[in-house]
Amino acid sequence: MPPLFPDAASTMATRVDALYFFLLAISAFFGLLIAGLIVYFALKFHRRTAEQIGARIHGAMSLEIGWTVIPLMITMVLFVWGASVYFAMAYPPEETLNIYVVGKQWMWKFQHLDGQREINELHVPVGRAVKLITTSEDVIHDFFVPAFRIKADVIPGRYVTIWFQATKPGRYRLFCAEYCGTKHSGMIGEVVAMEPSEYQTWLGGGAAEGSLASAGAKLFQDLACNTCHRPDAQGRGPVLEGLFGKTVMLQSGETVTADEAYVRESILQPAARVTAGFQPIMPTFQGLVTEEQLLELVEYIKSLQALPQVQTR
Repeated sequence: MPPLFPDAASTMATRVDALYFFLLAISAFFGLLIAGLIVYFALKFHRRTAEQIGARIHGAMSLEIGWTVIPLMITMVLFVWGASVYFAMAYPPEETLNIYVVGKQWMWKFQHLDGQREINELHVPVGRAVKLITTSEDVIHDFFVPAFRIKADVIPGRYVTIWFQATKPGRYRLFCAEYCGTKHSGMIGEVVAMEPSEYQTWLGGGAAEGSLASAGAKLFQDLACNTCHRPDAQGRGPVLEGLFGKTVMLQSGETVTADEAYVRESILQPAARVTAGFQPIMPTFQGLVTEEQLLELVEYIKSLQALPQVQTR
């Protein structure tokens, strides 16, 4: 017989379960209380003769205050508790193992930063926070690992991040929880949580394909991006060294943070948000690069460090 609840195999699982069981307990308590009172009062105050008339009840201030204040306090406890769990799940720690996830009808594709690629199987180390940067090649999917209590929509044209930290080794089922086509039910996989030493052995045993950043550097040159984005600021495009994570001033006077989403948009829709001081002359690469290649370019730009300042007298 399958277990009533899935394994609790992440740091967030126990927190989510505690909140869930508290909600169940509150709902069961008041459900039974209200049902019991209905039966009790129906039996106690039912009309015993046809001529019997009930007494007029004017109410009580203490009762009115009680059933206003008590639900308010319970609601505030649920709100604060739920908000703390939500923010803990929404904001990953500063130090994480970043892995890219691409959903596609009907498979999950994973790319590790050192170049390891997987399909429908993701290997991660136990005891380390893992951040998944997800996107979709076609339609909306949903990344759901019940044992980790993580679930998030994977949306085309957008990067959605989720994180978890596995607490015990094992193989945990991965599902697509958003109907995405005729083979939606077959879009499943596994997350394999391993001891750190075993994970390092697994990483070393894979094919040497080079890191995502190195693949992005090669693609950057193959697409001739380096002719406009030059590190000496003499090109027709902005300098990319040290750009990622910084605030960018746009022609419209607005500012935007140069994150994964902004880099992706600048590659596919370069005229959407043009950097101040530059002309919208960059061609679009929509349809010329795949989602995997976009991830490689993003990682390459993230890897570029700002050039040291040369002091002149």
